[in-house]
Amino acid sequence: MSHHRGHQGRIFWGLVLVILGVLFLLDQMDRLDFGYIISTYWPVILIALGLSILVGNRFRHQGPGLFFIVFGVFFLLAELDVLRYSAWHYIWPALIIIIGLWLIFRPAFRYSSREKLPEIKENDMDITAVFSGMKRRVESQNFRGGKAAAVFGGIEIDFSQAKLDEAKATVELTAIFGGITIRVPREWKVVLDGTPLLGAIEDKHHGLPDAEAKATLYVKGTAIFGGIEIKS
Repeated sequence: MSHHRGHQGRIFWGLVLVILGVLFLLDQMDRLDFGYIISTYWPVILIALGLSILVGNRFRHQGPGLFFIVFGVFFLLAELDVLRYSAWHYIWPALIIIIGLWLIFRPAFRYSSREKLPEIKENDMDITAVFSGMKRRVESQNFRGGKAAAVFGGIEIDFSQAKLDEAKATVELTAIFGGITIRVPREWKVVLDGTPLLGAIEDKHHGLPDAEAKATLYVKGTAIFGGIEIKS
């Protein structure tokens, strides 16, 4: 997969250099004004970069690619005087609209596991960090599930000394302009179902083979301009 992305990247930047070379050549031949074209159409580079990211990821991680495309389109429209004001007047309202649409249609933009995640049985954990940081060690020997939300803040949760009720539990994690990190034992299996928007959800948990796992932690993650990370 990394080789495929690298190949896509080389093609993209190679085309960029070819196009720039052609424009320089035409400028030297007095066929066009290279300075005017660059100063007016430079946002096209952002749009092309966004498309390259989408294609390189096979449209599985849409957030970063859409981010560049949206910014490129707004700046291009501003340069062409289609927009009445500077592009910055429209960026934030557009982002709010995109987030709203994503929340409505997010089932179509998610990293889904093959398993259907069970609902939270009991709310044994309820953590919220707003403009602050928080660390929590869970030592319950029959943990049944819970929620954690970080808004412009950070949360670290350590499950290394915990045990799950009936060997399974579900946690719901939400990171908005913030980050959540959870640490789980190696003998746990982690099943992740995540929906990131201009954010990241990463499972760095190095567990045992599924057949040897002693318990299963189901993680429902939502990251909006934030990040969720699972470690062992």
